[in-house]
Amino acid sequence: MSTVYDVTTWTVPGNPAVTCYTDVGAVINSIIADIKANQPNQWSKPGAVIYLPPGDYPLRTRVTIDVSYLTIKGSGHGFTSSSIRYNSGDTSSWWEIWPGGSRIRVENTDGRAEAFRVARAGNPRLSSVVFENFCLDGVSFTGNQNSYRNGRVGILVDTANDAFRIERMGFVYLERALVVRDADALSVSGNFIAECGNCVELIGSGQASKVTDNLIGAGYVGRSVFAEGHEGLLVTANNIFPRGASLIHLKNTNRSSISANRLHGFYPGMIVFEGLNKENLVSGNHLRREAEPWGPMQPYGNGRDDLFGVIQIRGDNNFVTGNMIAWYVDPTKIRPVGATPTMVLVASGTGNVVATNHMVTNVAAKHVVLDATTVGTRVLDSGTAAQFQAYTTNHAFRATP
Repeated sequence: MSTVYDVTTWTVPGNPAVTCYTDVGAVINSIIADIKANQPNQWSKPGAVIYLPPGDYPLRTRVTIDVSYLTIKGSGHGFTSSSIRYNSGDTSSWWEIWPGGSRIRVENTDGRAEAFRVARAGNPRLSSVVFENFCLDGVSFTGNQNSYRNGRVGILVDTANDAFRIERMGFVYLERALVVRDADALSVSGNFIAECGNCVELIGSGQASKVTDNLIGAGYVGRSVFAEGHEGLLVTANNIFPRGASLIHLKNTNRSSISANRLHGFYPGMIVFEGLNKENLVSGNHLRREAEPWGPMQPYGNGRDDLFGVIQIRGDNNFVTGNMIAWYVDPTKIRPVGATPTMVLVASGTGNVVATNHMVTNVAAKHVVLDATTVGTRVLDSGTAAQFQAYTTNHAFRATP
């Protein structure tokens, strides 16, 4: 029994006309059926590897994964910018214009949104599924190539899962690149995920997972990294670049760390906490906020003004410390017109701490602002008295010496 499959040599039983060059989705589904047929023993299901050699493969049928211990891997994430291509006009002199490597073109004609849907009811939950080192290319944002809308999803993990890995992948021009529900010990590491409406969405709930060492950049309509209901999430050492509506967005997430990331954004709200978030650490990040410099994208934005904060915190006992915010925006582009921009806004919650952050701005700014509903916030060495604004008396403040 073989447990290593090559999509270029697989023949679909009863339908040899279907190949990886006509519909790689149908081929992978056929391989998964073979894996299940050859591993019926409850006591011995080692799983398998499905290999995608470098090449272009159209996916017209959604792949459904309902087995554990499956690795789907290629030999090159193949990312290249599609936004530059679509906004360049004449590309006739370019060396190449499309993503390469082991590239799957997401062209679903089966009425499904996802290239891969991973789901299984019953027990145990799916475990140890790996996506590694190939490209998922949504090809086009039909109609308006700057819309980030085409309804296409790269990978949807739709039921509880354990120890999944998404590593060294390339995702481009998908409305939603990676969506994982109810993750336990998930690793999203070393990927290139950009020019997608949303890049990484961890939904439902999760624990002890990590998003590390990725190159990420969502569109203005979505989020680069979003997590809800998570406990102990690690978001570390990512290079997150424009132009996400938010770069890191936590919702009802506790005891998690956002640390040592480099964040570059064109809009307010680069790090956002939504709902009730407790005991999270935001530490050692480098944030650079500018206005959109590129003509084709200047008409777009995320709908927030500069009073929203570069970092906005909601929840209790969160710690924002040791971050660098470099804010350089032409005064004529500040919104509302004439406003004094906010760097860190504590919008709600009790017992939050903002300490020893360094902020450099080209205009007068409020380094830390406390909304009226906040209680017991401590602001230490993160700005002068003139750079601090509190709409509550229930706080402690120590000015930067």
